[in-house]
Amino acid sequence: MTDRHGIALERRGAAGDDKDFHTVGLWTGTVWTEASVGTNGIGTALADERAVSIIRDQHFLSANINLSCTTAPIRDHRGELAGALDISTCRDDINELTLSMLSHAVREAALRIELNLFRGAFSAARFVMVPNENNSTSALIAVDRNDMVIGATRAARLALKIDDRRIADGIPAVDLLQETRGEGAEDLIDAERSA
Repeated sequence: MTDRHGIALERRGAAGDDKDFHTVGLWTGTVWTEASVGTNGIGTALADERAVSIIRDQHFLSANINLSCTTAPIRDHRGELAGALDISTCRDDINELTLSMLSHAVREAALRIELNLFRGAFSAARFVMVPNENNSTSALIAVDRNDMVIGATRAARLALKIDDRRIADGIPAVDLLQETRGEGAEDLIDAERSA
């Protein structure tokens, strides 16, 4: 896991692989930006702000051509780039299927981290899932007790076309989600149904 500047903050792996990973610099404190080491999983994911896989000789530095890396960016509670999560392997028998599974795993783990950051930042709020084209469960808004939107994940910001300024101006969730209100008795029936 790195910060948004590509500096490795934490590393986990099998003890038997420590020497190999330490040699290539996959260790805490190492900088993995594109500016410092060229094309690599972490640096490219941070620069492009999207999940990437860099396989063996796609790495810029010849010292890294034994690595296959898959990396996903991590965003904070405001949808801003906060860091990256990377899975790297030195195995020379890695195949497309295995790398595809690792890529899926790293994207899912990064998404769980993002959602935990979001829930932690708005721990007193209620969360509402935003309908979106991708059916993404990561499109959430945080609303206060008055149903005013106080936060939104990146997926929700993209789906609803909102930013920090618009959130700070105050948006009722009902307006943002374009929910329609019924007339008189319908409100009571809907409220009972919801309860």
